[in-house]
Amino acid sequence: MSTAPKHDVFQAIADPTRRQLLRLLAENELPITEISSHFPMSRTAVSKHLGILSEAELVSGRKVGREKRYKLNPAPLAELKQWLSFYEQFWDNKLAMLKHYVENEEIGDLKLAELKRDEREPE
Repeated sequence: MSTAPKHDVFQAIADPTRRQLLRLLAENELPITEISSHFPMSRTAVSKHLGILSEAELVSGRKVGREKRYKLNPAPLAELKQWLSFYEQFWDNKLAMLKHYVENEEIGDLKLAELKRDEREPE
């Protein structure tokens, strides 16, 4: 029986520091000492963030000698991409409808202006 991750992808990326960690680890596999040097917080705090990302399976760590090296595991981000894709389509549709409405409204306003002008002009 497999257990679900303690933190899901959405919870894991909710924090800006964790998003920065993911961006940093997208480049290279890095040891905690090097990762910590990029953040104005303790190594323990960075380690806690990495723990949350690990529980969400967004990063993995492996021992190399005495240090632990972390790397990005982008596969769980596919769930996020799929979720965002729905809303991207949603907003694309809404904007297309708004464009259609505005363009038709402008055409209607032009016709109304022409009618008013014709009414004012003597025959």
